[in-house]
Amino acid sequence: MDLAPAKRRKLDHSQDGAEMVLQSAASTGLSKSRAFVLESDELLDSVRLDYGTALDGADDLLHRIKGAIESIKPHDALPIGQATYKLEKKHKIKVPFPDPQPQENSNYKVAFAKPSQFNVVGSYVSKTMIKAQKDHGVDMVIVIPEEILQEKDYLDLRYFYKRAYYLSVVASSLQKELGSEAQLSYEYLNGNPLCPVLAIQPNGSKAKESTTSDNKGALDFRIRILPCAPDGFFPKAKLHLGATLVRKNRDGDSNKLEPTTFYNSTLVAETCFLPYLKVLRQAEKKCAAFKNACILGRIWLQQRGFGGEISQGGFGHFEWAVLLALLLQGGETKALSASLSATQLFKALIQYLSVTNFAEKPCVFGPGRPDLESYLGSTPILYDSARQLNIAFKMGPWSAALLHQHAKWTRSLLANNAVDQFNPTFIFKSDVPSHSFDLIARLKIDEVPEDTSTDSRGLAWQISNKAYQTLQRALVDKEMGERARLIHIQTPACRRSWAITEGPEPRAKSSLQIGILFDPINMARTVDRGPSAGPSAEERAACEDFRRFWGDKAELRRFERDTIRETLIWTSTTPFDLCEEIIRYILGRHLRIGQLHDEITVYGDGLPSLLSLKPADSALFNVAKKAFGAFERDIRDLDDLPLRVRQIAPICPELRQASVKTPTFGSSKSGPRPLECVISFEASGKWPESLVAIQRTKVAFLLMIGNLLENSKPGELKTHVGLEDAKFETENLACLDVVYESGASFRLRIHSDLEESLLERQVKDKTAEQYLRQRATTLLATFRRLYTHLPLHNQYISTCATRFPALSPTIRLVKHWFNAHKLSYHFTEEFIELVVLHVFLSPYPWDAPTSVNTGFMRTLSFLSHWDWRSEPLILDTSGEMAAAERSSIATRLEAWRKIDPNMNHTVLFVATAQEPSGVAWTAADGQAKPSKVVAARMTSLAKSASRLVREQGVELDHRRLFVPSLKEYDVLIHLNSKVLKSTLKTYANIDPEEEEEIARPKFKNLDERTGQEPLPLAQHPAELFLEHLNTAYGGPLVFFRGGVEDNTIGAIWNPQMQRRNFRINLPTSYRPVAGKKRSKDDEDEDDNGGDLVDVNKGAILSEIARIGADLVEKIEVKGA
Repeated sequence: MDLAPAKRRKLDHSQDGAEMVLQSAASTGLSKSRAFVLESDELLDSVRLDYGTALDGADDLLHRIKGAIESIKPHDALPIGQATYKLEKKHKIKVPFPDPQPQENSNYKVAFAKPSQFNVVGSYVSKTMIKAQKDHGVDMVIVIPEEILQEKDYLDLRYFYKRAYYLSVVASSLQKELGSEAQLSYEYLNGNPLCPVLAIQPNGSKAKESTTSDNKGALDFRIRILPCAPDGFFPKAKLHLGATLVRKNRDGDSNKLEPTTFYNSTLVAETCFLPYLKVLRQAEKKCAAFKNACILGRIWLQQRGFGGEISQGGFGHFEWAVLLALLLQGGETKALSASLSATQLFKALIQYLSVTNFAEKPCVFGPGRPDLESYLGSTPILYDSARQLNIAFKMGPWSAALLHQHAKWTRSLLANNAVDQFNPTFIFKSDVPSHSFDLIARLKIDEVPEDTSTDSRGLAWQISNKAYQTLQRALVDKEMGERARLIHIQTPACRRSWAITEGPEPRAKSSLQIGILFDPINMARTVDRGPSAGPSAEERAACEDFRRFWGDKAELRRFERDTIRETLIWTSTTPFDLCEEIIRYILGRHLRIGQLHDEITVYGDGLPSLLSLKPADSALFNVAKKAFGAFERDIRDLDDLPLRVRQIAPICPELRQASVKTPTFGSSKSGPRPLECVISFEASGKWPESLVAIQRTKVAFLLMIGNLLENSKPGELKTHVGLEDAKFETENLACLDVVYESGASFRLRIHSDLEESLLERQVKDKTAEQYLRQRATTLLATFRRLYTHLPLHNQYISTCATRFPALSPTIRLVKHWFNAHKLSYHFTEEFIELVVLHVFLSPYPWDAPTSVNTGFMRTLSFLSHWDWRSEPLILDTSGEMAAAERSSIATRLEAWRKIDPNMNHTVLFVATAQEPSGVAWTAADGQAKPSKVVAARMTSLAKSASRLVREQGVELDHRRLFVPSLKEYDVLIHLNSKVLKSTLKTYANIDPEEEEEIARPKFKNLDERTGQEPLPLAQHPAELFLEHLNTAYGGPLVFFRGGVEDNTIGAIWNPQMQRRNFRINLPTSYRPVAGKKRSKDDEDEDDNGGDLVDVNKGAILSEIARIGADLVEKIEVKGA
């Protein structure tokens, strides 16, 4: 996985701008990314169906159905009540009338005659189905003959009543014909309540009854019978978007002449099945790559949750194919050439969708330019003038905006040749709400009055539309500064299907789900400035409109330059809480939803509360930065230093806003945590040319700096020179701890340029012993990591934390997740930070996360699918990494895998522009950090967490993601918390446990700490204990521990060190066991075999308890 920040590009959202983009796409010729083309071709081969095997028997069943329908006896017109009664009494079949159902004494008459035409339409005919789609349906259209219809049937649902009756007659005949061979049920076509269809599911399908290799690819399928009106039967001039064709509402009262836009488009669509079949067939003949482009489009839409169903956005495979066919037709909107490949057609249509929002401006194809602007308030518009159909009539303005946003994100991805384009486009699922939206609200609409309108989509749709328009003005008003970049509403899906002997269930009371994507800067604004309260008529009208919308929340305030404006003051402080406050207020005012607290449930704030993440945390990090700045000035002000200070660079997480806990000063409870930094001086020839002498010189230098600081700041600070846990005299031996009276503490190490040169010389010295060269290589890697890479990493993370407001809290939360699952001991903090940064720099298939919630969820998703065995993680931290550098890094990983196939030295490979070796953050002392076992556990935990997020959805209790499973450990070492606190105390005579109970005195001279010198800063005893355990018993045991506050060490026995034959130089303590063993591995070495030995687990655990002494409270052994 590699990444690089994509450059933003300003787009023209006009219709002409869209055509210019298409022309540009058509003229580019071959795709710039050959890999994307090859992977797409491979994807097409893998998802394409073998129709003879997968849908075996479909053609035969279609012929039987056609014959059965043709044999139905026609009958003359009867009153609809009488005909319905006779049908239900004779065949026990319900007629699926749409709401409101016709009255029993209605004068409408229905009849039946043989269909005038049969046709199979859809993906089955065009061969554009894929294996992974939700269901596989074969659609048969039967055209209702003109003689049983009347021209005025387009009014007041008369056509749909006749259509429903016609369908039930067909169902009665097929039920008799097929008997027990198939199950018959009703369902709504694309979730449209006006259009029930008959679904026929064959029993005992090949996929279930056969397991032989011949039928291995067989799939369950169903055949849908779709009655439709004859092409051109209804006068389309009467069916325009603004017509009112339903004159009565659901209560039978006269309507207020509201336009029935959805009803009108549904009628037109009923006459367009066969015309669009011809359009698609012509496109297939004209363009050889058309089918493959449609399959790619189906996959792209499916991965983003789009489909033809109304609840899925109303833009599915059919709409994609028709739009692509219209672009290929030519005429006034000619933009695409028929010679383009499938990937070029796909990219061109993505570019078109990225600059065209059907909800903001009508998109018209074909001759003429009808004025459709006035209808945008009721429906997005993608208008086909030739057939006079709004193709986007099933879409809501929110789904049009979401489609447009996804297209923009994908276009940005496809324009960035430095990243993996294929997986985010076609493989990764991006329909999980918690990955896409920063806030998710669920609205209960149970208590809303019954629906009395003529909109056939129901009450939920009407409330969704009104809620969207209200929230759009409240959160996306450009004049006040856009708080949200996207608002999406998920409407409830209608019932999937029901038996033909039953009527459809009444519409259940349900809830709406609203997703909001923040603008992270504007959403944190607590004051909104409205229109100016000036004397002009326009200003007065604007103020009146503002007050009418916002109600009592609007108030007049005076700002700079004596301007008086309408103003909104919000009490919340965090972006999430501000958004929730606005939603509850504005929906309660305009929709009267939210009067009761449980009517609106908000999700998305559970993660920050786990760590108590607050906006004030940034101020605490700034305090640490200011303290570091003061420390740097104190050192630079020292006049007696023999060398001039060149740089003092921070290298700790606290000074890059990446520590789990915010930095705190002045606590005697646990001792201050030193802020680590490195100091470098001007170049000098006075450094000795010996690594051992350089380390001694550094110690003397640190002593001098400490004395000078204490003399320059008497009584304000205390210094201590601490010794490192060094194994050799050639590595760094000491550091300087500086503790201020205010509580701030710093740990200083000295950087010498000559040391690096001497280590490089030893590495290249072929006359030296191999072990010395290997030692020099390890020391050089440690040196560069500490003095070169860490300062640069610290600087870059700090810059990115300013650029991405959600980066710092996301890093802290991900580190908390690693701590909770006891993984932190095996991973460097810098590795975790770079993994999170990857999600922000290469966020595809989305944009960069704008909240902690989305950042954390996407990081888990990335860890779950990152194939670290074969893919390096490349971060273009410079923004200018060339393709050759990326290729070189990938080649370096391949070389590592060939040299070290067992991954003993290199497991994870993370490279940046400043550190292209890839192992600075994933190796220590020549060993992999983490090991392959631990890296696999990280992936397994991330997959489990991602699966839980997908299954539970917004109802997930986020605390479950941070609950460790201790039952998987063979040994649990419990540490004594009191001993830990006593070891870390700041003052010798003050017990941290007693200090918690005693209040600090008001006067400083009465404080018992006054006059006492703080103790030297101690290393955390649990960390030191674990290091000793890993050194002594890292072979038979693998240890796990979380963060600083984790008082339980988990361990598992190494399965590779189990019962074996005795030999000399065994890797750990073994004990003899009864019996003999002669293994295949030992036969060549010892023909007589040897005594059988096993790991001496009891002795090892006893030694651990002895080493830990009072620090170990108890050792818990699994199964004991």
